Formats: sequence, structure tokens, C-alpha cells
Amino acid sequence: MNTPPSGPTITVGNIALSFHRATAAVTRRVLEAHGHRVESIEAPHEQLFRLQAEGRVDVLVSAWLPSSHHTYLAAYRDQAHLLAPHYQPYCVWAVPPYVPAEAVREVADLARPDVAARVTRAIDGINPGAGISRFSARMVTAYGLDRAGYTFTPGTEAGFIARVEQGIADREWFVIPLWRPQYLNRRHHLRPLAEPKGLLGTVDAAAPVIRRASLGHIHPEALARLDALHLGNDGVEELDAWINTDGLTPLQAADRYLAAHP
Repeated sequence: MNTPPSGPTITVGNIALSFHRATAAVTRRVLEAHGHRVESIEAPHEQLFRLQAEGRVDVLVSAWLPSSHHTYLAAYRDQAHLLAPHYQPYCVWAVPPYVPAEAVREVADLARPDVAARVTRAIDGINPGAGISRFSARMVTAYGLDRAGYTFTPGTEAGFIARVEQGIADREWFVIPLWRPQYLNRRHHLRPLAEPKGLLGTVDAAAPVIRRASLGHIHPEALARLDALHLGNDGVEELDAWINTDGLTPLQAADRYLAAHP
């Protein structure tokens, strides 16, 4: 960890969400440990993949495949090398734990008149390029929720988090498009709803994407370590909680994690 940077500069890009910053910080520390200087860049989902396609990002952390990000990677897949996945993300719709399971067990239950009368029908999400946002927009129509007055509106990460925190504080019945890993799962024990139509995609593999043209510039031992790195959903949520609950920076969280998991 204390090796002075001496190797080629590597640009690590991440999607502009806190848990992606956390995993990118771990990647950065691994590269620095093998002598690389690292520049960091972050952008919304589709923009980040476009930057890598243009050659401006060496290592993208990470592509969720096949469900969420395949559509962005497909445009330059032949120019990309995938490492082994660092975790296994998936998308859900969830409700707070105080919403009774006998009242709301699956997505279709939201359309029942007695439930729709109680649940807030404005559903808030993160930016529109996220897989969970694309899936959620389709679900409102596919489950007939629009006919019951539900709407889905994408937004910012900060707005999304504030919406959950305020809803929990008010003991509000609401549904939130969510995913694992995300620290709110750990913080509030949000309960996933069954989604039998399969519109939220599969369990993905979160794989770092390296430009083939950049492979020769990365130290082989750094590549091997990144390829062997498995954070798991629990590990990423731990990192995310340290940032959002404990107030650590992404690099401080990465240092804590790597010290605990050498």
C-alpha cells in the first residue's frame, strides 16, 4: 500500500453512485500498491461506458452483466476484457419493514384498491440510465400500476436517499426501486417484493471492464489481484455504509476494508 507510484498512469472510471465509488477506491488502492499512478473519473451510467469506448477510461468499475449494463457495453465489447466479478448485484422493489407482508407481498399487490389507498403512489428512483430505472418505468405499465395512479420518476442519488430516510422517519407506506448492494438495505432492513414477471432482470455479475489496449500497461500482479478480488454484496454494502453512515471517504473505506481483508 505504501509503494511510491512509478508505473504508467491508469484511469479508473466509476458510475456516479456511492457504492461504485467504494469499489473503484479498492481498485485504485490495488493499482497503487503495484506502482501505478491512478486518475479517477466518474459519470452517469451510459456516459461512463461511452467514455471507455472513446479510450478515456482504462478500467471501468463495474459492468453489471447481463441485465443492467449489457446494452452499454455491447457497442465496444470486442475492445474490452472482463475480469472475474467482484460481487453479484440484483434489482428489487422494496417496502419498509413495517409494511405488513400480508398486505404487500408482491408487486401486483400494490394495485389492489385497499393498498393503493394507503401507499404513496409517486415512486422515486435514481438516474434514468440505471438498469433499475429502466426496469421500473416498464413495471408501472406491465403491472397495471399506472391505472391505479402510480408514477415512476427518476432522480438523483441524494434525492433518492433523502426520500427513503424521510419516508422511514414518517412511517410512510412507500415502495422504492432498490438493488443490492446498497447500504440502505443494511440500515433499514427494507423488504423486497416478489416480482414474478421477471422485469427486474437476473442476478448480475459485476465485472471490472478493462480496455484491451490498456492491458499491457497494467502490472500483471495488479491484474491478477483484481481478477481474484471478491468483495461480495455484503462487502460492498459494508464499504457503502462506512461512507454514508460513518462519514469515511471512499479511499478511507477502501483502506479499512483492505486492512481487514488482506
